[in-house]
Amino acid sequence: MAAAGGPDLSPVSGEVEPGAREQPIFTTRAHVFQIDPNTKKNWVPASKQAVTVSYFYDVTRNSYRIISVDGAKVIINSTITPNMTFTKTSQKFGQWADSRANTVFGLGFSSEQQLTKFAEKFLEVKEAARLARDKSQEKIETSSNHSQASSINGTDDEKASHAGPADTHLKSENDKLKIALTQSAANVKKWEVELQTLRESNARLTAALQESAASAEQWKRQFSVCRDENDRLRHKIDELEEQCSEINREKEKNTQLKRRIEELESELREKETELKDLRKQSEIIPQLMSECEYVSEKLEAAERDNQNLEDKVRSLKTDIEESKYRQRHLKVELKNFLEVLDGKIDDLHDFRRGLSKLGTDN
Repeated sequence: MAAAGGPDLSPVSGEVEPGAREQPIFTTRAHVFQIDPNTKKNWVPASKQAVTVSYFYDVTRNSYRIISVDGAKVIINSTITPNMTFTKTSQKFGQWADSRANTVFGLGFSSEQQLTKFAEKFLEVKEAARLARDKSQEKIETSSNHSQASSINGTDDEKASHAGPADTHLKSENDKLKIALTQSAANVKKWEVELQTLRESNARLTAALQESAASAEQWKRQFSVCRDENDRLRHKIDELEEQCSEINREKEKNTQLKRRIEELESELREKETELKDLRKQSEIIPQLMSECEYVSEKLEAAERDNQNLEDKVRSLKTDIEESKYRQRHLKVELKNFLEVLDGKIDDLHDFRRGLSKLGTDN
C-alpha cells in the first residue's frame, strides 16, 4: 500500500514538518511496542490501538526510515541501516533493534500475512540502504583521488607559469578540493566512531533480548511447577472427598445406634411396666408368699437386666459422643484445608493472569 505524500520528520527532535523530500514506499497498520528501558525485558505499548506504520525514502539523503505517528506524537522514527535485523518472534509479532534510538521496537499485526509483507519490505529496504552506503563510499573515494590529482597538476602548472588568471582560478579550486578532502576524512573518522558505537549498542540490545528469552524460560518452568502443585492439590481434594464419604458412613452408623438406643429404651419401659405389675401382684396376694419370693427373684433378675441395659445405653451414648467428636475434628481439618486450597487457587489464578499477559506482550 502506498500514499500520495508523506511527512518530513526531524531525527533529533521527532517533530513533524511538512515537506516533499520523503515519500512513503510501503504502509501498513500494527500495534506498536517498545522495550522497557529499565528492565530491558518487558514490552511497553506505545499506542493504544493499531496505527499506521510506513517506510519512507529520503531522496536528498538517499536513506530509508520507518515512521509511525499516533495523533501528534511520533512513536517510531527509525533510520534503516545495513546492520539492522528484523526478527519474527511469533506468527503475528516482529521486532528490530535501533541502536541510534537505544531501544527495541516491536510490531503486533492482525495477520501473519501482514507480518510477512513487512519483513520482506524490511529486507528490501535494508539491501537498498547497503547499496546506498557502498555507493556513497565510492563517491568519497573518487572525490578524494580526483582532489589529489588536481593538487599535483596545480603544482606542476605553478612551476611552469607563475602568472595568469587561469592559474589563480586553478589554485582556488585546489584549495577547495583540499578542504573537501579534509572534511571527508573527518567524516570518515566520525562515521567509524559512530559505527563502533552502534555495534556496542547492538551488543547491549542483543544481551537484553537474550535476558528476555531467559526470563520467558523461567516463567515456563514456574508454570510447570504450579501445574504439578495443582495436580497434587487435586489429588488431595480427592482424598478429602473420600474422607467426607467416610464421615457420611459414620453418620449413618450413628443413626443406627440411635435407633438401637430407642429400642432398648422401649424394652426398658416394658420391663418397668412388668416390674410394676409384679409388685402389684405381690401386694394383692399376700398369701402366695412362695410366689412372692419367686416374683422377687424375677424382679431382681429384671433389675439386673435393667442395669445391664442402662450400661449398654451409657456405652452407646459414649460411642455416639466419640463419633460426634471425630466428626467435628474432621470438619475442622476439612475447613482448614479448604482455606489453604482457596489461597493456592488464587495464587494460581494470579500466576495464570501474569503468564497470559506475558504471552499477549510477546
